[in-house]
Amino acid sequence: MLQTTHSPMNFAGPFADMRRMQNAMNQIFDGARLPTQSWTYPPVNLWAAEDGIVITTELAGLTEQDIELPVEDKVLTIRGTYPAPQSGDEIVWHRHERVDGAFSRSVELPFRVNPDLINARFGNGVLTVEMQRPEDAKPKRVQIKSS
Repeated sequence: MLQTTHSPMNFAGPFADMRRMQNAMNQIFDGARLPTQSWTYPPVNLWAAEDGIVITTELAGLTEQDIELPVEDKVLTIRGTYPAPQSGDEIVWHRHERVDGAFSRSVELPFRVNPDLINARFGNGVLTVEMQRPEDAKPKRVQIKSS
């Protein structure tokens, strides 16, 4: 009878090495937290029309009082602070993926806005900021006369 030797990998299937590598990477990164400066936070959606701009962003867990919205020239800044999670000897963290601490995101706007005509709403964890272009900065249509 012909004997064949099998390595453990052959018995586990062709993807066993990939699963072992994934498990090893998960163990390395479990509990690891990336600093908030390593990505752009909070992510925003921005769209513009001739008369104004709308920006939306998700800020779950905050209230209106936790958020600041200074605007200067063509830059809107979204600032806030997420409270630190509970800590103590009785708490053992198994995952800590949600951000905490201060954040600040500055967004360059496509045109100057009127700071007196900014409307900010916050509901269900979503911040919506509507900004209007000042009259003197709106595009003017030039009428062409026939000669």
